[in-house]
Amino acid sequence: MTERPSYILFITDQQRYDHLGCNGHPVLQTPHIDEMARDGVNFDRFYVASPICMPNRASLVTCQMPSSHGARTLGIPLSHDNVTFVELLSAAGYDTALIGKSHLQNVTDWPVKLDAIEERDGYVRPPEALAVAKRDTLDDETYQYERQAFYLQDDPKVPLPFYGFAHYDAVLRHGFNTGGNHELHQKQHAPEVAALRSRHIQFEHDYSCPQAIRTKVPEDQYSTSYIADRAAEYLESRKGNPKPFFLMVSFPDPHHPFTPPGKYWDMYKPEDMPVPQAYLDEDWVPPDYVRIAERDRAKDSSLGQNAGYSVAVSKQEALEARALTCGMISMIDEAIGKVRAAAEDAGVTDNTVQIFTSDHGDHLGEHRLLFKGTEQYDSINHVPFIWADPKGDKNKRSDELAQTHDIGTTILEHAKIDPAIGMQGQVMSVAGGTARDAVHIQYETQRTQEAFGVWPRAHTIIKGQWRLTLYLGPCENELFDLESDPEEMHNLWQSDAHQQIKAELVERLAEMQIASIARVPLPTSEA
Repeated sequence: MTERPSYILFITDQQRYDHLGCNGHPVLQTPHIDEMARDGVNFDRFYVASPICMPNRASLVTCQMPSSHGARTLGIPLSHDNVTFVELLSAAGYDTALIGKSHLQNVTDWPVKLDAIEERDGYVRPPEALAVAKRDTLDDETYQYERQAFYLQDDPKVPLPFYGFAHYDAVLRHGFNTGGNHELHQKQHAPEVAALRSRHIQFEHDYSCPQAIRTKVPEDQYSTSYIADRAAEYLESRKGNPKPFFLMVSFPDPHHPFTPPGKYWDMYKPEDMPVPQAYLDEDWVPPDYVRIAERDRAKDSSLGQNAGYSVAVSKQEALEARALTCGMISMIDEAIGKVRAAAEDAGVTDNTVQIFTSDHGDHLGEHRLLFKGTEQYDSINHVPFIWADPKGDKNKRSDELAQTHDIGTTILEHAKIDPAIGMQGQVMSVAGGTARDAVHIQYETQRTQEAFGVWPRAHTIIKGQWRLTLYLGPCENELFDLESDPEEMHNLWQSDAHQQIKAELVERLAEMQIASIARVPLPTSEA
């Protein structure tokens, strides 16, 4: 038995809070995750630091807000100048491992979406070396380890440690076409699968929702199975090892494309899925960004087949996406069951905290939208969080407010390791901390959008029953009463009766924005 506890952090990609059996989904079956919840504390009000992959995953490992760690949006790799809580665990004697998706660096070679700077007659343009107000090295070779090109080399090996992880088994991208070590494994052990990794080679189906692909990649070669197998092997290898460990098991699903393999494709039926309120409420007046999305989809029905932003969908498309998402989550649940069984077999469960969360959610038809975007609804900001400590509370639900960047600081406190100066996460009650009075969520994207303007940004505060969002751009700001209007159908921003609460929330958001400004680097002298 080790003195310090070990930790297994399970994280999924794009799984909203209500898509678990233990969180009230009426159809989805997640017995292994539900069992984890019974073994510990299930948080009902856990939110992201940012509702997109790279910024929120960077917040997870750095315990900082996006505006502080610098990876504010997709496309900005996490600078190695940041200290991660994983590095602190390693320095304290922990073995550290990441199996699955990282997405702390760019995974594509797609060009940036920032609008080109207009050339003005008579003005001298700065040279390339001076064109951006802050110099960086974020495009050098140390930030290329998640791109496909790196894995096309002979015997590619990511230099370790990787953001503090001494063991890294990489799974890149999503769906049937995952890369990294998973693709290398397929090429070696199942080369016939390579020909099946295409949206143009799939089983016939009658689903119409964007990015529904009935892959021919078999279940045992799908990324979820690969990650479970490698995580189980890692735990098996620890038998008799007295050192504490931190293992992050990171699944690329249920992020689109919707590609549950084998039996998971038709495990759930669209007609059995709950119908989002926006399709039922005939009096609902959609905000501009929904109307624009519906107009664009009507012009081009194929819109969304390659999109990584919110698109408008019909009720049937939404129900199909929900059914396929449930199939992907059920596969993850079975994989988690396998890893939990491996931990039991390895004899480590008596001193290992098991944690479950996701990096952000998906609209899945809420407000007639699919995927995620600048809009700041609960469906993308609110995610599951379970903390199962064998020496802690059992079968407990908590309404404590907490966020993604609190996970690392809570693990450090629980392990009796001091955080680095400048980490902004708050210690949660499961490690003796206190609840937040409010959460602050930051969003930024490269892509100019008609409803949100150029280089959109949004900042959100959730406090008590209220959600307030300020948009930088033409979009109307938002205020929702989550208690009386949990579906967020009625924006109260212009309501005369709510001006006092709006003012109070704006003031608290301003305070939180000040607090989110980095305090590092530290001064090097008094003056």
